Amino acid sequence: MSATPTIRIEDPFAEQPQPTSGFALFNYGFRPFFLLAGLFGAFSVPLWVGLYSGHVDLNLVAAPHLWHGHEMLFGYTTAAIVGFFLTVVPNWTKVKARKGNILIVLSVLWLVGRVAFWAQGYMPYSLVIAADMLFLIGFTALVLRPLIDPQHRRQFVFVPILAALIAANAMTHLGVIGFDGLGLDWGAHGLTLGLDAIIVLIVVMGGRVTPSFTSSFLGHNDPNIKVRQNPKLDRLVLNATWGMLAINQLAPDHPLAGGFTVFVALLHAARLSGWQGWRTLSNPILWVLHLGYVWLIVGLALRGLSAFDLLAVSDAVHALTIGAVGTFTMGVMTRASLGHTGRVIKAAPMIVAAYVLISVAALSRLATALWPEYAAELVMVSGGAWTLAFAAFCAIYGPILMRPRIDGRPG
Repeated sequence: MSATPTIRIEDPFAEQPQPTSGFALFNYGFRPFFLLAGLFGAFSVPLWVGLYSGHVDLNLVAAPHLWHGHEMLFGYTTAAIVGFFLTVVPNWTKVKARKGNILIVLSVLWLVGRVAFWAQGYMPYSLVIAADMLFLIGFTALVLRPLIDPQHRRQFVFVPILAALIAANAMTHLGVIGFDGLGLDWGAHGLTLGLDAIIVLIVVMGGRVTPSFTSSFLGHNDPNIKVRQNPKLDRLVLNATWGMLAINQLAPDHPLAGGFTVFVALLHAARLSGWQGWRTLSNPILWVLHLGYVWLIVGLALRGLSAFDLLAVSDAVHALTIGAVGTFTMGVMTRASLGHTGRVIKAAPMIVAAYVLISVAALSRLATALWPEYAAELVMVSGGAWTLAFAAFCAIYGPILMRPRIDGRPG
């Protein structure tokens, strides 16, 4: 994905060139990691539902909820994030795009981390920690130099985000081994920090790509319609979101933290209102980015209300993870994969259904708060909807990600 999108005016229903033969999975950073994220999204959640219902036993050292939270943040989401970074960093900083062996090594590190964390009951946990931490540390080391280059100061914001993700992963492992320094629940704090770092990333990237793509789309249809962006509001939103991250580490359950989080949600709503999202309903691969940001606002509002015991914090967490993270990553992966393989940027009907299914998954999980007597059934519905969404992604995008570009260009 490039920072400045190119509007394609070809007929989306016209026959497209056929991809040349060959295996291209490691030709560009988005390819292996978007595929790994899709496969992991499709296969891990059914196992979690089985674990939740008592039909699956993984012989875990970690508490089941900690295992589930860790794998959705540091398994699924980091795969999507790394695929995105390895694609856009070369565009932003003009460094050479990574391909070939280095992508194979990073993919193996991600897989080793997943295998170790799933098989944690059968090996010393110190090996689990080492295997799981290597991926994020190795990736950060790979992209750190261009991000801290003074010529590209606008990209420095990603450095503390990546640092927070590494710290959060380590904290989660401390929680698994029962470390109780400072009297903290390190596992819970690690998951919160990891989620908040991902939220900051969505705030940064959502603020760059969503209004940019929307402006191009609306301008193409009607030059008189303008996306409204306020740089001062954007800075306030980002700083407030960082502030929320800090408060959630210091006093996550305090009413003041809850009130501040509701305030942050309102700031995001004001920001989103200028992006003219309601005018994109004819373009699913664009409105999905707006929908992801709507879920972010809903999740933050629910998180704030949970500090006043108006609902369980787990409801807010699932609005943020399934709704915001799931929707936004699906939107980015589907769009970037088409654009960077030379295809018309148009969502297939099955992918539009996948966008909807992720929201069905989020709503079903939230419905357990209203009908707790049906919690087991609703969790199964939620897991099924999520699984179908990512199975659709794998079916449509698996061949796209593994084959060469259809226009014959490298990448």
